[in-house]
Amino acid sequence: MGKVISIANQKGGVGKTTTSVNLAASLAFYNKRVLLIDFDAQGSATTSLGINRSQLKGNLYDALMGDKNLEEVMLSIPVLDKYHMHMVPATIDLAGIDMKLIGLDDHVYILDKLIRKVKDSYDYVLIDCAPALGISTLNALYASDSVLIPIQCQFLAIDGLTQLLNTVRVVQKNLKINHRELTIEGVLLTMLDKRTKAGWAIVNEVKEYFQEGVFKTFITSNVAAQVAPTYGVPILTYAPKSSAASLYKSLAKELIENNENKH
Repeated sequence: MGKVISIANQKGGVGKTTTSVNLAASLAFYNKRVLLIDFDAQGSATTSLGINRSQLKGNLYDALMGDKNLEEVMLSIPVLDKYHMHMVPATIDLAGIDMKLIGLDDHVYILDKLIRKVKDSYDYVLIDCAPALGISTLNALYASDSVLIPIQCQFLAIDGLTQLLNTVRVVQKNLKINHRELTIEGVLLTMLDKRTKAGWAIVNEVKEYFQEGVFKTFITSNVAAQVAPTYGVPILTYAPKSSAASLYKSLAKELIENNENKH
């Protein structure tokens, strides 16, 4: 049975989409069966993987509204010659999704019901969440086994996280009633400028706050990772020998080991 991981932080610009796309590709590199779900109306993960949203015959919105199932809107994404992952794309249709979902029965479980039908086909299902704590992000959290929180190594990095953690606690409490669990997969430090004392100060602050919950892998500031989306491919395809590719593979390996050691 696949593990469902939300990549969430209501603060924008922390590297959520970059993490989602490149972690998914790196898990595929390690022969894991991966499904990436773009749950952001901006569709950044979708465009980062070279998908022309205007030519899509279906997207996540159609599945959430019950017009299609997830398999019908999935696309196969090449990573390197022998590796592939699947993706559920997003379009601007998702812009008003919170208002649409709130009118439905069990409105926080809509995505969960969709994922349950396909999760056995995957080792990992990653959800790229919008930078907000609305109904859509709640849907992602209720569908997930864990949440991965990217934090950029800049001033006020932890500021505002209390709200996300409080939301996670509410979901944890509610899921327990159904004998399910939501854990924190880990905190990922992103955009670290190794040359600055300020960057390392944030690293120490986050480690002090989250203790063992911080991934050992840090994602440093890297030009290749910023350029890859303009070519519509993950970093493993764009620059497989770059330091950024090595870092995301390291993160994927750490995540796999953390999960395999628990079983």
